Amino acid sequence: MDLDEINRLIELMNKNDLLEVELVEDAKKIRLKKKYDGGMRVMPAMAPMAAPVQMAGQAAPAAPAAAAQPAGTIAIKSPMVGTFYRAANPEAPSYVEEGDAVNKDTTVCMIEAMKVFNEIKAEMEGTIAAILVENGQSVEYGQPLFLVKPA
Repeated sequence: MDLDEINRLIELMNKNDLLEVELVEDAKKIRLKKKYDGGMRVMPAMAPMAAPVQMAGQAAPAAPAAAAQPAGTIAIKSPMVGTFYRAANPEAPSYVEEGDAVNKDTTVCMIEAMKVFNEIKAEMEGTIAAILVENGQSVEYGQPLFLVKPA
């Protein structure tokens, strides 16, 4: 590998905003890694935004009627950004279904974040009134996942 090839790899890294590139050819291996200063990095969004961004001086858009929470229910919200799963694996039954009774220690779902599966507990007593998220759907921090009618 000559200097021109290395310069092309560096240009490729800069053009595509890459922090690291590794190339292996026969018995030769080169790994280029930029020093990251810990500053803000903009990453491409994995899912569309749930609501439009409000600019200063503009009136807030009206919330859709479907987003209204039924009276007498409490939402179990996502504690993190990740992927929502209703069961431990595709062959396993769902942790909970609508109408199931839950208590503070009942696992209601899993959220995968950064390759780590996190069990989410109900943290309240009641009955599952609604499941608001589809299996495998991306969720945001604070997004309602379930509605529970308290006991």
